[in-house]
Amino acid sequence: MALPNIKDGASEMKITSRKAVVQKFGSDLSNSHIGATSSMKGRGDVRKQTKLGIEVTKDENYCEWYVQVITKAEMIEYYDISGCYVLRPWSYAIWEFIQEWFDEEIKKLGVKNCYFPLFVSQSALEREKTHISDFAPEVAWVTRAGQSDLAEAIAIRPTSETVMYPSYAKWVQSHRDLPIKLNQWCNVVRWEFKHPTPFLRTREFLWQEGHTAFQTKTEAEDEVFKILDLYAQIYTDLLAIPVIKGRKTEKEKFAGGEFTTTVEAYVPINGRGIQGATSHHLGQNFSKMFNISFEDPNGSGKVHVWQNSWGLSTRTIGALVMIHGDNYGLVLPPKVAAIQMIIVPVGITAQTKDEQKVALIEKAKEINDVLVNASIRAELDVRDNISSGWKFNHWELKGIPVRIEIGPKDLANSQVTCVIRYSGEKRIIPMDGLATKCKNMLDEIHCSMYNRILETRESHTKIVLEWNDFRDFLDQKFILLSPFCGRVECEDEIKKESMREEENDPRVPAMGAKTLCIPFEQPNISLPTGCINKNCSEKPQFFALFGRSY
Repeated sequence: MALPNIKDGASEMKITSRKAVVQKFGSDLSNSHIGATSSMKGRGDVRKQTKLGIEVTKDENYCEWYVQVITKAEMIEYYDISGCYVLRPWSYAIWEFIQEWFDEEIKKLGVKNCYFPLFVSQSALEREKTHISDFAPEVAWVTRAGQSDLAEAIAIRPTSETVMYPSYAKWVQSHRDLPIKLNQWCNVVRWEFKHPTPFLRTREFLWQEGHTAFQTKTEAEDEVFKILDLYAQIYTDLLAIPVIKGRKTEKEKFAGGEFTTTVEAYVPINGRGIQGATSHHLGQNFSKMFNISFEDPNGSGKVHVWQNSWGLSTRTIGALVMIHGDNYGLVLPPKVAAIQMIIVPVGITAQTKDEQKVALIEKAKEINDVLVNASIRAELDVRDNISSGWKFNHWELKGIPVRIEIGPKDLANSQVTCVIRYSGEKRIIPMDGLATKCKNMLDEIHCSMYNRILETRESHTKIVLEWNDFRDFLDQKFILLSPFCGRVECEDEIKKESMREEENDPRVPAMGAKTLCIPFEQPNISLPTGCINKNCSEKPQFFALFGRSY
């Protein structure tokens, strides 16, 4: 799926082989630029009085803004169990678009869907101590059935390696049984003790998890990067969000795996990074633990398989809200909008003659049919119990990419007025060839949304070689490319030393910096002799991307 006219964004970077990076290691989005249409001006007081619109700006109180957007745009409903939320149709539709696209792409790679149980025995879960250590505090346990205690506690899956791999051991006897390429769309539970945030940090969430097994290491590693490329496409081609592809450090990688690759996005409003999706090479760690092996066709006995796991969750929806949303609410990229264009008849008053009103509504219906027949997700809002201005506010809040207005003058001139949600721009479009013009407009909107965020990220990405500059740029909402030795102890120290003791500005996080990834595209300069950590005497191995993170 090509993205026309999207900027390269790597003009000052040299492209390093992704496998070379793996091998070497083994050895505030301001809204001031958003144009305001006449329909967007002067609404603040009305919205605060009615409490139907967003009552705070994104910049002045980001956390409250986020909560208002996801509730007032009808994305989630709160539930009586903390950390669990109802995904309403408006947000679930975004997940469905992602599902549909990704499911089609992985099936091209030979992946098949399946479903494994939600529950896992304690003995199976604890079989791989290293892997489960990261999840142990978050595992939810079922200990009673009715009034009776269970003989053995049963865990609710935090992830499914230990659920699925005992079956893999049964299914693999010969090299002819390989590869196994399975994926499941399911829910998982991680009983977070930190402050839960809808989509971003929840106790139950939806995701897909792929689990594959191969005869050779080469096959497995090749798939890791193919899947990562698909994850990147979800963000760029569907969500209009630029991402940085790279590898996680030893500290940040998936526990029990050989290496983890990731796509990382940038959230301009607070300068944080957010992990978009991960693709892990597990090596033979789990296959040895669960005895997933086959007879070597070359006659050297039993050989353990090489495995991968990879996952993407509904966190994608939270990233979309944070990155694209503005002071008027949600802003949806066209490709994941349940409604891409909303048609609103305007200029109908008490003095409007009945025949003129009928003609206007009939023309609006005709336009809707034309757009729907052109595979544009369009709907018609002809509710007569609310004003046009109310409708404008409602659909802006919900983030619909384009509002099409048609009034008596438009009807007379055989035209419509299109209002673009993300920019506020108004365009007069002739009726002739309307469907084609609208399809082109949606593509243009996608590219413009992508490029705007890309430009913001590029202007807030800086190469920093000296520790004295490190925290200053973090506090200015930058993500930083700095030389790094790769040691876990060094990363812990960098995080500690980059914390701010006092949070003077609630819009800037006080947390310390962590590595977001080791970008595959490394800066086009030579590595300096010293690690960014002023107390480290080790030689840097690469430039790592540092930032405050979700």
